Formats: sequence, structure tokens, C-alpha cells
Amino acid sequence: MFHSKKLGRAVLAATFVLAMPGVVSAQIFKGETAGVGDPVHTMFVAFSNQAGTAGVEIQVNAGQTLTKSMLKGAKGDIDFFSTVPSLVNLMAGQKRMYEKIEDAPELSKNIRAILGFKAGAYHPVTLAGSGIEDWADIKDKTVFTGPPAGSASATSEALIKIITGYVAGEDYTAVRLSWGEGYAALADGKIDMMVRPAEIGSANIERFGLSGEFRVLSIPEDKVVSEEMQALFGRPGRGMLQFDGGVYKGQLTAGEITALGFTQFVGTHSGVSEDVVYDATKAFWENLDDVHATAFFLKEVTQESAFTSVNVPLHPGALRYYEEAGFDVPDELRPGS
Repeated sequence: MFHSKKLGRAVLAATFVLAMPGVVSAQIFKGETAGVGDPVHTMFVAFSNQAGTAGVEIQVNAGQTLTKSMLKGAKGDIDFFSTVPSLVNLMAGQKRMYEKIEDAPELSKNIRAILGFKAGAYHPVTLAGSGIEDWADIKDKTVFTGPPAGSASATSEALIKIITGYVAGEDYTAVRLSWGEGYAALADGKIDMMVRPAEIGSANIERFGLSGEFRVLSIPEDKVVSEEMQALFGRPGRGMLQFDGGVYKGQLTAGEITALGFTQFVGTHSGVSEDVVYDATKAFWENLDDVHATAFFLKEVTQESAFTSVNVPLHPGALRYYEEAGFDVPDELRPGS
């Protein structure tokens, strides 16, 4: 579990990796991440840009579904990817979106980590005038919970059920769309609420306050301590996070907002060269000031947070750098442990 307080606004960089003058790479590596404006995208592009300074050129394919990207990475079809810690367990157990993939458990053993990071929190957003001022008001409303093939929708629906007891499809209408369609649907009044994972201070969330008012619902105190909520906070890549509601202009929930936090990690697979991953990892950490300047939430990326929620072994190339640089590497993240 992690617990963090944030104040400020994210400044997102929506730039793709550029060829660095004077740097020649013999190979272009394939990378996949989420859509522009997502904290996962911001982090992955920051990593790719710094890797490029060491001659590791990563061609970033954005706007991808992370469940599929991790599977492609495990197969060796791509080299670097953004992923969610909870997906590792699903693939290893051949569950949900991986249940029809016969070799999913074996493929999951190919996944390697480079670094983890605190990405943000689930934002339950509703516009003023929607009729939703509290969680109980979701009854009989239409709620966007996430994309059809991702894990976010199941998490959002679990969060609502723990707080209200409401079941998707029975007590309210759960709508599953792409992230971009979800934003547009809320802005156009086609849905009543949107549950969106985003970094604290997200420009995408902030835009709802530029022309009106909106609410981010806070998890009630009595639900925070419930056994079910503690179990949700304890899942891989999840945790409790609190932030000041005043970080967003036009946001109506006063004071501190308690939310479901989420973490991610930048991954690769066991077939990528040790030297390549070493060079990319070293370049990222040696240019950390540039990474911090990319977005507000990336200031949380530090030596102490490098292994946040990572639940697969580190790639040997990343491990070599961390040992040389004096990072405190958990024993369970060492290959073969």
C-alpha cells in the first residue's frame, strides 16, 4: 500500500522519442504504451526519450491497451511496454482476459521489470447538475467505468460496489468505451459519471472545471477501514492516496479527497539484451532532472520509489545498473530468486 499527498498541477509532455543528434542506433526497439495524456504514456515517453540519449531508440506506439501490450511483450513481439502489476497475476493464473491464452502462465515468466512508479488515482468525476453529489446518487445512473478490454473497468466497478453495494448492470448502467470516448461522453452529457485513472492535477480532469463545475467523489471514511476496501487497496498496483480537492479549478468536493491510487511499471522481456536494458536504465536515472521536468507527478520518481509495486523479476540489465548505483534492491526482484 502507498499513501501520498499531492498538491499542484501536472504538466504533461505528449512528445514521442526523437533521434538524438550524433547518436546512432543499430536497432530500433518496439515499445507500446497508453494514449497521450495518460500518466502511463507520459512516463513511458520520458523513459524512451532518455534511453535514446544512450543510443537505445524506442519506437513508441501509443494508444494501446496495456493488457494486450504485456502479452505481446511476453511473446517477444515488442521490446518495451507499460503495464499494470495486477495484470501479471491474471496472466500467470490464466484468468479473465487471458483465460483463452493457453500458454499465458508460461509466457508470464518472460516478463521483466525496469522500474515502477506511482501513477495517480482513480477519479470518480461527475459534472455539476448531473444529480450525483454522493456515491448513493449513482443509483440508476449511467457510469463510464473504463475500456472494454482493460482491467480498469473491473476495478472501477469493484470500487463502486464496495462503497454502495451497487452492482453494474443491475443498480446502474456501466458503460465501457475507450478513454477518449469516455471523456467526450461526460462532456456531452451522454453519461452521468466517469471513473478515470489519472495523475493528480491531470489536465484532462482539470478541463471540466474550465467551463463549469464538477465533483471528484471521495471514498467515505467508514468505507476506507472496511475489510473489502483494505483488500482492494492491497491488490498489486493499488493503494490509498489522498490529495487536496483544490488542486482542480471548479472542483466542488472541499478539503482532502481519499482515492484509490494506482501504480505501474515499465517492462521488457527476458530476450532483450542485458547491455541494451542497462544502457536505457542508466540513461533514465542519470537524467532524472529532465524526467522530473516532464510532469509534476514524475517528481515522485526517486531512488526510493524505483521498485514501487513491481512484482516480476528485474531484467538483468536493470539489476546491473541498480547494483552499481547503490540502489536497495529487494531480494525477491532478483532474477532466479
